[in-house]
Amino acid sequence: MSVMAVGVVAVAWCLFFVNGHVLGEDGFQGLLDLEDIPSPNLLMVGLTLIPGAAAKGAVCLDGTLPGYHFHPGFGSGANSWLIQLEGGGWCNSIRSCVFRKTTRRGSSKYMEKTLAFTGILSNKAEENPDFFNWNRVKLRYCDGASFSGEGQNKANGLYFRGQRIFEAGMEELMSKGMKNADQALLSGCSAGGLASIVHCDEFGGLFPKTTKVKCLSDAGLFLDATDVAGGHTMRNLYAGVVSLQGVEKNLPSTCTNRLDPTSCFFPENLIDNIKTPLFLLNAAYDAWQVTSIPNNVK
Repeated sequence: MSVMAVGVVAVAWCLFFVNGHVLGEDGFQGLLDLEDIPSPNLLMVGLTLIPGAAAKGAVCLDGTLPGYHFHPGFGSGANSWLIQLEGGGWCNSIRSCVFRKTTRRGSSKYMEKTLAFTGILSNKAEENPDFFNWNRVKLRYCDGASFSGEGQNKANGLYFRGQRIFEAGMEELMSKGMKNADQALLSGCSAGGLASIVHCDEFGGLFPKTTKVKCLSDAGLFLDATDVAGGHTMRNLYAGVVSLQGVEKNLPSTCTNRLDPTSCFFPENLIDNIKTPLFLLNAAYDAWQVTSIPNNVK
């Protein structure tokens, strides 16, 4: 195992450290929304749908093509790649997945055509000194199971193809030059942070041993803990996701050989067996987990 863990007393949101400041996933300090910030200098990057994904069955919940946003690297970063797996919760029931497929989290029909690349995806050296000139990619999240599901519900027109979306996305990026990377970082926030843990070694296995590969999970360490009401809200949520979306078959056997599938969707039971260097960034007091979990019993 090669895990670096950091506890941060901060708002439990998707946080990035850039030039000494704590930034949100949108790249700004605190919880400010993009629409509250003057935006003439933001880097806006267009959405690309993966044309060959449908033939592989790699589709969003509603059957539409998955997509990504890509800004090419330059200079010293031309052969370095940063992949960010988008987050956005999960769906753990037919009802919640049917609703989700009417949103950008379940269909590319509703995805923004352009996204602002800020924070860890920024192309400004003063904001993002470590990665500003890397090839930077945001893989959109439209499956509801942290890019890990495999299955289908024909009666309700639902496709649980998160694992295939991840694989199709990686295949697409390898064809765009990622196969020649000198270094590569798989990152993700929240549900995407969980995905970066689940897929860390799979991502590392795409490259030759000469490539420096690491993973970053930002606010993705969801705990299998009793909530303040004495229940197991997070376990109940994950049990629904794993069962409904067929996640079990895509979880590492190093875990499923000794624990039940739901337990193997929790990072605490995965990280000991991950071989690729993994960095965990999580708030010491996770505001979402502390305030939301007791109120979200399904």
